Amino acid sequence: MKLLMVIAHEKFRDEEYLIPAEAFSEAGIAFDVAADKPGSCIGMLGEKVEVSQSIKESDPTQYDGIVIVGGAGCAEFLWTDTDLRALVQTMYDDAKVVAAICLAPVVLAYAGILEGRQATVFKTRLSEKAFADKGVTFTDIPVVVDGRIITANGPLAASAFADEIIDALSCNP
Repeated sequence: MKLLMVIAHEKFRDEEYLIPAEAFSEAGIAFDVAADKPGSCIGMLGEKVEVSQSIKESDPTQYDGIVIVGGAGCAEFLWTDTDLRALVQTMYDDAKVVAAICLAPVVLAYAGILEGRQATVFKTRLSEKAFADKGVTFTDIPVVVDGRIITANGPLAASAFADEIIDALSCNP
């Protein structure tokens, strides 16, 4: 099993990266990290992650799923990333696990894979509008699993989010 974790080059939410990354490691699930701009990525709380892979050069055939980390940088840099949208669509079409936390579920909505589905997101005026505009059924609970799509609403849900991803991978290898 191998996942692709995606973070913004700045202002990603530290816990939403660190907690799932630790859980995946403990479960024996390998992962690579990609960003909109590779290099030294800085989280909202100061975590530094060295990333050598861009979203654009990430090969979906190498992964069993994708996990998009939220935070303010997600809204700023990832919501409009067309390479990330294409990657999400490909992973979804290939029946892989597609997961996003905090503000990142908006990427899934913009990629067109949440229409008519249940999902959660960190509630802001813009995230709620994106969900409404894209026909997503907003569910105000910490983690929502709809098929192989897993969404979570923020840092407090990071552990449960990671558990659901691990569960989805082990139930559907």
